[in-house]
Amino acid sequence: MSRHSLLDEETHGELSLAEWFALPEDERGELMDGRLVEEEAPNYVHEILVILLGSLLRGWFVPRGGFVGGSNTKLAVGPKRGRRPDLTVYFAGTPVPSSSGVVKHPPDIAVEIVSPTPRDGRRDRVAKVAEYAAFGVRYYWIVDPQLRSLEILGRGPQGRYEHLFGATEGKVEIPGSDGFVLDLDAVWGEIERFEEREAEGE
Repeated sequence: MSRHSLLDEETHGELSLAEWFALPEDERGELMDGRLVEEEAPNYVHEILVILLGSLLRGWFVPRGGFVGGSNTKLAVGPKRGRRPDLTVYFAGTPVPSSSGVVKHPPDIAVEIVSPTPRDGRRDRVAKVAEYAAFGVRYYWIVDPQLRSLEILGRGPQGRYEHLFGATEGKVEIPGSDGFVLDLDAVWGEIERFEEREAEGE
């Protein structure tokens, strides 16, 4: 256990956003009211989806001048709160984050892939909804591999999210993406192919 974990657990000391950013790469966690909280342990299905969706997002947004980042991106969603979405997208023309330090410029899209535990599901569907909206993230994608569903929330004029879109199958045009079409059947097909191979090995 690292010095920061001991400090947080034994003396209840708080971490600043800068201290949270400076933690070693293997010291995973998000910042809640200055305290390091454990993140879910991603399974292989989760990682397949991160790579697959990341490649699809890059294929669309990068040629159009955007950027796509992975799960080590640390967002300063509040003075003492930090989150690490699974993927982030910055559209062309949106201010990009600094190459060092916590990210203080909100991305246009934050993507969370829901983990199977109830605690982590609540975090993605409740806590992060309010935090990402307050931070200024324009679109929040909630991808649930267990339900085979995609839900997209959009930030309204009052700074709160509105439900824009939900789908479980088919080729769907993604709101706010200037024509990006996502083939959900192909996305879930990749997961099903893995699960079939997994079952063969049992």
